[in-house]
Amino acid sequence: MTNASRPLLAVFAHPDDESFGTGGTLACYAAEGHRVALVCTTRGEVGEISDPSLATPQTLGRVREGELRAAARALGIQEVILLDYRDSGMDGTPENQDPRAFINAPEGEVVEHLTRIIRDLQPEIVLTFEPGGGYGHPDHIAISRYTTTAFHAASDSQRFPEAGPAFMPSRLFYTAIPTKFFAEMRARMEARGLDTSTLDQILLRPSFNDDLITALMDVAAYNEAKWNAINAHRTQFGPDNLFRRLPEDLVRELMSREYFSQAHPPVDGGGISSDLFS
Repeated sequence: MTNASRPLLAVFAHPDDESFGTGGTLACYAAEGHRVALVCTTRGEVGEISDPSLATPQTLGRVREGELRAAARALGIQEVILLDYRDSGMDGTPENQDPRAFINAPEGEVVEHLTRIIRDLQPEIVLTFEPGGGYGHPDHIAISRYTTTAFHAASDSQRFPEAGPAFMPSRLFYTAIPTKFFAEMRARMEARGLDTSTLDQILLRPSFNDDLITALMDVAAYNEAKWNAINAHRTQFGPDNLFRRLPEDLVRELMSREYFSQAHPPVDGGGISSDLFS
């Protein structure tokens, strides 16, 4: 079996989700010849605008789609699929109430979309957020839940029969940034006298149990591709971004490791893998 016949599908909520936590892994597998596809459910319409010369609130969705496609090229992602929902914004913000917001979409509709994509692309590996969404963003939580449901629905011929023949991917992985990553980053920032309040809040309310990590990818060899992809998201990666507050060489070092938890089939011991296809 060639790598090209062992596809990988990443499913996330906003432009830039693909780059920060999984960019090195996606670049690695694309470079090895795997077909890598990306589903993005929104265009990030209510994200930040780091520089007013780059976008307005009215144009941000279109601009971020362009940034997403540039990042995908940097990582070697062959296909980008947008689901056309609207960014729901952070939890508790007025954007949550927008009827077009992703979190207000009917669950069955979204799961059917994803089931159809999985059956069409037939990926061996599916990646999405861990159930807590990394830092609790409602769109991250929703896409984790819907992708998990679609992963299992894709192999059930009784579910969405009009979405194509049943297909079962081999593995479902959640991408996760472990607490120890944030703790290390906080220590590095504190040593430089930098404001650590954002990380303090993350460490007070961790969303993921580090013990559930089953795979650690060393992506140092793909740091350049990952860095180029992150920098393609110019509206989001401005001077006030958390990762801009540290020296670039340190940020690259911290980003050279990516962590995953195998959600299906369940893993019982066996140590930490260094290859999602292993």
